[in-house]
Amino acid sequence: MIEVYRKSVGIVVTKNKKVLLCARADCKDWQWQFPQGGIEKGETPFDAAIRELREETAITNVRLLAEIKHPLKYNFPVAIVKKFQSENKRVLGQEQHWFLFEFLGKDGDIDFNTNPQEIEFKSFMWADLSEAPQKIVAFKKDVYQKVADEFRNYIEGTS
Repeated sequence: MIEVYRKSVGIVVTKNKKVLLCARADCKDWQWQFPQGGIEKGETPFDAAIRELREETAITNVRLLAEIKHPLKYNFPVAIVKKFQSENKRVLGQEQHWFLFEFLGKDGDIDFNTNPQEIEFKSFMWADLSEAPQKIVAFKKDVYQKVADEFRNYIEGTS
């Protein structure tokens, strides 16, 4: 059996020195995360980030501030590994390319109903960067802390 990491992107959106956190629609409680998603065949990580941001939040009015040069990995809990397992492949977790965008639009531009069959999020908030690693599920905390450390100077320097 082949063991792999799913190739994906993570997206931090900043405005007024805050970051966009989104509450997952598939969870009864409030599980927060940054927008993220898989890289499709033939797609660059940057193109995937722009597409995923548009598909999940309808956000298109952004400016790239920074990216982390090397992907960051995390492992899925056993229940999620089983969900992604096939006869010949087991997905252990995700390998994410991270991007930081400045949001140039208005909150009213954010819309989670871009694809009614696959709504990712149910709500959003603008939070301090330091809150993100605290609000994320346990298995992603280390990656979120690394992302926060990498992007902190860019976020604190934006207005």
